[in-house]
Order: sequence, then C-alpha cells, then structure tokens
Amino acid sequence: MTGVFEPFHFAFFQHGLEAAVMAGALCGLIGVYITLRGMSYIGHGLSHSIFGGFAAAPLLGVNVLLGAGVWGLLSALAITAVTRRSRIGADAAIGVITTASFALGVALLSKFGSRGANFDALLFGSILGVGTSDLLLLVFSLLLAITVFTVLYRRLLFATFDPEVADVSGVDVKRMDAVLMSVLSLSILATLTIIGVTLVAATLVIPAVVARMLTDSFSRMLWLSSILGALCGGIGMYASYDLDIPSGTTIVLTNALVFVVVLAITGGRQLRRTAGMDDHSDAPAQVAVAA
Repeated sequence: MTGVFEPFHFAFFQHGLEAAVMAGALCGLIGVYITLRGMSYIGHGLSHSIFGGFAAAPLLGVNVLLGAGVWGLLSALAITAVTRRSRIGADAAIGVITTASFALGVALLSKFGSRGANFDALLFGSILGVGTSDLLLLVFSLLLAITVFTVLYRRLLFATFDPEVADVSGVDVKRMDAVLMSVLSLSILATLTIIGVTLVAATLVIPAVVARMLTDSFSRMLWLSSILGALCGGIGMYASYDLDIPSGTTIVLTNALVFVVVLAITGGRQLRRTAGMDDHSDAPAQVAVAA
C-alpha cells in the first residue's frame, strides 16, 4: 500500500493532481455546449491558435499568459465573425484561422527560438510544469465558467439548441456566442500546461459525448460531464506518474477507455443532438419573457 500512496508525498504531484481534476471538470463543463453546437473541432483549433500566441508574446514584450489569452480570444471571435458574415462553415473557418496561427507560432519559434514557456510541455502536457500560477488560473477559470453558465443558463441553452428562434425572441445570440468563446479561450489557456496543445480537444469532447450516452437531460449532462472529466483527469494524472509518460496522454487515454466502455454498454443509443430538450421545452418561452 505504501507504493500506492507514494506519489502523494511529492508536492509537484499534489499540484499536478489538483490541476488535472480542475482541468477535467472545466473541460467537461464547457464541452457540453461545444459538442451540442456541433463545434467539437474548435477546442483543437483554439489550442493550436493559442500556441501561436505563446510564441509571439515574448517577442512582443508581453506577458506570455496575457498575450496567449488575448490571441486565443481574438481567434475565437474571428471564427465567429467569419462564420456569421460569409458562407464559410464553422469547421472551415476554424481550420483556416487556427492552423494559420499555429503555423505562425512554429515559424516564430524556428526563426527566433523558444523564449519563456516550455513548449514541449505545452504540446503534450507535463506533470512537472504545474505551478502555483497554473492552479490559480484554473481556479479562476472554473469559478468563472460556473458563474457564467449559472447566470446565463437559459439564454445559453436557447442559443445552443435554436439560435435562429432565440435571436428573434430577444436573446442576443451574438453576445452569447462571444461569452462562450471567451470562457472557452480562457479555459484552454488554463489547461494547456496539464493537457497540452495536441490533446486538449479530446478532454473537451469525450466527457460530454459520454454524458450524452448516459442521459437525455441537458442539466444532468452538465454535471455528469464535469464529474467524468474530473475523475478521468485525476486517474490519468496518477497513471502519468506511474507510467512516466506525459500527463496529457494518460488523461486522454483514460477518457477514451471510459468512452469505449460506455459505448459498449449503451450502444450509443442516446447519442443525439436533441438531448435535454424534453425536460426544458419551456426554456424558449421563459427566455423570451425574461429578455
């Protein structure tokens, strides 16, 4: 039993475990909105876009976290704007904007070299890279996400399932999209050190998809996805220490294993986009009245 609890004797593992649990819960919570909007690819895209911000910020003399966060937010807003004002689909806009930003980051690193951040850790996640500042950013991001999704619950729900009707009913869909993209950008920025650029999309998508297979209630999907994300984050971080491989890799593999087990049990029979509308059928009317 001593060997089982050995990792908990180290401060770096304790910090990493705390960060992994919060990161999993945060990604699971936001992932519900992202997957139901059919924008699963945006997590992958924004993580690559933020990588460009990490490379550019030191060259511009800007704080790395601040520069990367602003860069990611501008990319998210640009994707939303391009999608709304042209015939380009969301997936195409994400592909163009975020891959261009990632390519710019690689070009800057090749030309000027790495400064400040550990980019290997950013790519794949690292249990050793978690510090006090990372934990504080995660706590702030998680509390902000919970607050936003609680206060704007009805409006975000309406804008997610029926944006056209929500718009004419008085809900400012553009503002809701901007709020969601802002929270998403901050959350990806906060989780990159633990999960990594190349793997963060999986932690956004898998818990939410598993939750969709387990329940047809939108509200239950939110807390179930958050719990699954937190559990997979903690288990994956422990496995990362034991197997001596990047933390992001083990966290994603843990999520994938849970997905396979649940898929085998349920057959994916409840995997449908209309999840939750049956117990929130009065949401449009209430949102319209409130607006």
